[in-house]
Amino acid sequence: MKKLKKLMAVTLSALLAASALTACKASDDESNSSSKKSNSSSSSDVDSKTNSDEEIYFLNFKPEIAEIYEEIAEVYKEETGVTVKVNTAASGTYEQTLKSEIAKTDAPVIFQINGPVGYESWKDYCLDLKDTEIYQHLTDKSLAVTSGDGVYGIPYVVEGYGIIYNDEIMQKYFALSEKTVSISSAEEIKDFNTLKAVVEDMTANKDELGIKGVFASTSLIPGEDWRWQTHLLNLPMYMEFKENTSFDNTILAGLDTKEINFKYSDNFKNIFDLYINNSITDKALLGSKSVDDSMAEFALGNVAMVQNGNWAWSQINGVDGNVTTSENIKFLPIYTGSESDSSQGLCVGTENYLAINKNVSESKQKAAADFLNWLFSSEKGKDYVTNKLGFIAPFDTFSDDEKPSDPLARELLSWMEKDGVTSIPWAFASFPSQEFKDNVGAALLEYVQGSKSWDDVVSTTKDQWKNEKS
Repeated sequence: MKKLKKLMAVTLSALLAASALTACKASDDESNSSSKKSNSSSSSDVDSKTNSDEEIYFLNFKPEIAEIYEEIAEVYKEETGVTVKVNTAASGTYEQTLKSEIAKTDAPVIFQINGPVGYESWKDYCLDLKDTEIYQHLTDKSLAVTSGDGVYGIPYVVEGYGIIYNDEIMQKYFALSEKTVSISSAEEIKDFNTLKAVVEDMTANKDELGIKGVFASTSLIPGEDWRWQTHLLNLPMYMEFKENTSFDNTILAGLDTKEINFKYSDNFKNIFDLYINNSITDKALLGSKSVDDSMAEFALGNVAMVQNGNWAWSQINGVDGNVTTSENIKFLPIYTGSESDSSQGLCVGTENYLAINKNVSESKQKAAADFLNWLFSSEKGKDYVTNKLGFIAPFDTFSDDEKPSDPLARELLSWMEKDGVTSIPWAFASFPSQEFKDNVGAALLEYVQGSKSWDDVVSTTKDQWKNEKS
């Protein structure tokens, strides 16, 4: 989809910009500010001790929601007497704007960093947020930007992807008297072996189920293959980068990796083969299929499953003749046969992390933490977050009726809140270039068409990475 390609392009350019900049050290002229305050406020009210004369400078990253933040600031002023000054960087200029603004006497108190790469540029300014209430409310703390024992960036909006399935079709399968598996619902699929058994048995019974294939087309038209050369490749690369103990973040580990072993290529092959061998479309024709084709196949009920993200609901819902209702659209993780299958969640990521300036006074830091806590835990704040900012906010302060109505957004949040489940971060942010991904996609197409072996795919992936990193 165009939206996702744009998001990925923006993410990559932001990463490159962040890594190229070196934050300059600002002088701290806040040393004579008001005395220390107590810790963050309760989940619904701002601490009465907050100085109503305090001003919080918030440097906003997104121009398209600048007016909404200004409206939020007005409401917050009315409720607390605290001024939030919102300044918004022009599109594509956030890093240079932050570099300029943070050196001023009136420096931003709340700013945004682009994940672990952004933290490396701005770590001299990032306050440790592990004791703040907003961090305590984060449903999946593995998503935060950390270094050692410290927490320096908190995600405030997330997206995620996995295997989307139509539960109406799945229930029809589990009701079959002749099915070969012992489980009775899709929720019991918790590893690759179980997924494979279910999928292959569904293929054998596709006529009885009224479907043309289990999986939607594995779109491999150049430019339409991002679900495989980026999103699917994310899983084996994440597992490999995770083993680099020199880093506590897989994106940074990936950026530092000059040569990949592609150690988990067999896991990639497991799930990729399952897709193409149980598809609605013959392998020979997959090179002519687009993402739109794939999503239409799912929307029309011709298939039971498709790999994509929460952004796909609007596309599914917009297909003429759509029969996939909101109550029947669910997510499964992309299981690959790894040792961590049973504890694996969806692939979840963001480019948006909140940080607080550690070089301003403690009273300003306290006021900033209070404001963020209000925004993501008070009734008014949460209403703005969900209904006007349009965020999928990863905090446990949102009740079911305060969460987005989009069924895939709700599924994403549900998976993030599951006990014993770990979301897979977007390690693909460390991939060398679009050219690298395109070459991997081309190799996958040749593998599907039979002109390359899987060993050729592995060699291409390793060689392309090494060539671009050298």
